[in-house]
Amino acid sequence: MNILALITLFLLQKDMLMTNRFSAALAALLLTGSALMAQSKKPIDAIKADDIKKDLYYLADDHFRGREAGTLDELKASVWLAEQARKAGLEPAGDDGTYFQFFSLIRERVSNNSTISIGNRSFHLWQDAIVYEPGFASVDAPIVFINDADTVSAATIKGKVVALQFSAKGINDPRVQVPTRYAGIVVNYWAKYLASKGAVAIIFVGDELAQKGWGKATQYNNRGSYQIEGSLFHRQLLTGVPIIWLQQDALPLVQQPGQQLKAHIFSESFTYPSVNVVAKVKGSDPKLAGEYVVFSGHQDHDGVRNVPGVADSIYNGADDNASVSVALLAIGRAFRRQPGKRSTLFIWHGSEERGLFGSTWFADHPTVPRESLVAVLNADMIGNNAPDSAALLGLIPPHLSSSALAKIGLEENRKGPGFKLDTAWDKATHPEVWYFRSDHYPYAKKNIPVLYFSSLPHALYHTPGDEAATINIEKLTKIARWMYATGFTVSNLAERPAMEPGFQLER
Repeated sequence: MNILALITLFLLQKDMLMTNRFSAALAALLLTGSALMAQSKKPIDAIKADDIKKDLYYLADDHFRGREAGTLDELKASVWLAEQARKAGLEPAGDDGTYFQFFSLIRERVSNNSTISIGNRSFHLWQDAIVYEPGFASVDAPIVFINDADTVSAATIKGKVVALQFSAKGINDPRVQVPTRYAGIVVNYWAKYLASKGAVAIIFVGDELAQKGWGKATQYNNRGSYQIEGSLFHRQLLTGVPIIWLQQDALPLVQQPGQQLKAHIFSESFTYPSVNVVAKVKGSDPKLAGEYVVFSGHQDHDGVRNVPGVADSIYNGADDNASVSVALLAIGRAFRRQPGKRSTLFIWHGSEERGLFGSTWFADHPTVPRESLVAVLNADMIGNNAPDSAALLGLIPPHLSSSALAKIGLEENRKGPGFKLDTAWDKATHPEVWYFRSDHYPYAKKNIPVLYFSSLPHALYHTPGDEAATINIEKLTKIARWMYATGFTVSNLAERPAMEPGFQLER
């Protein structure tokens, strides 16, 4: 081989060596890039703060007018949620192959045509007077004022209208110190007793604490009572006689001897459509895909209400409960990216604010077999209060429905956001009975394991001030990820979480 051939061979080998090194480096770079891309596409990364913020600001905007149950505003919001679920790739799981499950919401209230007068003074309904019940009554009878209801004799009040001032005397209930609950508790405590002694009507006159709850009471009683189709609509009356609440300035009038109450009470009823939005992601395991892990929240809020002295009349409910509604969309995107072995069901309940009616309806009329519901992970208000605190209800007996499910929820918090958990609100002795005021409750009554995620009430709760700008988006995102991680673990368990032996709620 001549010198030229040797030089040529050397250069060729060198070139090949360099090429191989380059190829190896390129391959390594591509593999590293693929690994990084795979890491960046983890399912939980589909739960993005930017997406949550954008969705929250849209759902909690004035254009939905507070999403009140039984109104066109709630229906518009439900259509928007269904469209977002469709865009995220979630399949419809409502009635007849749609995203919707409709039910009828029935409302009964005292008519504004009702009249109330004492002597020469007429009382304007919802301004000077609140009527609790019944729907129809006519009374023309003398008033007797009493100071101590527990010592009054039947002979004193039979055939008469009993008037008394609100008082917590003798009532052993810690909730009685809460202004918005005080009046109702006092009425429930005394009205039946006085009616049993022959009173033909009962007048409660406000005191200082009752007056603090007057505004809320007029709003709720003006709206009336609600029920759903198929239930025993006409609620059991407390007494069957008129129960009237007058403001504090009426006290001197009812204390005057010889006064007469004239009252003509009428009622009216209405039927409205309400709706649950239901979507699903099919599980990856053919043997387990017929079982469902449920993510639950409510889409409705309190609508439009004119409150004296408050300029903003729209209750947008950003925390309550647009925060959870948009979190469910984000969680759906994560499951769409990588389904669990079990299927996942997403339910945006309607009419929660009127009495947990959407969840009650679905629990009674599920669109999938009820026995296929493995666990319900419900949330209500997850975007406010301290950034490092939250609550997980369903951990403390008698609210503990499944130790296995509770352990998963706690472990995913430890591995993830590490929230300091407020356990007081889960106790049966808590005056706000918080466990019973959200959409997991109807499922727990059906012996389905439940957990309830919340950041708990705050000063803006059920006020027009509950706006998107007040929400801690980072905290909301962390709780959404915590819920997702809990649900993803449950969806991949070999065995479904067992119900707690002897599970029995206190009410």
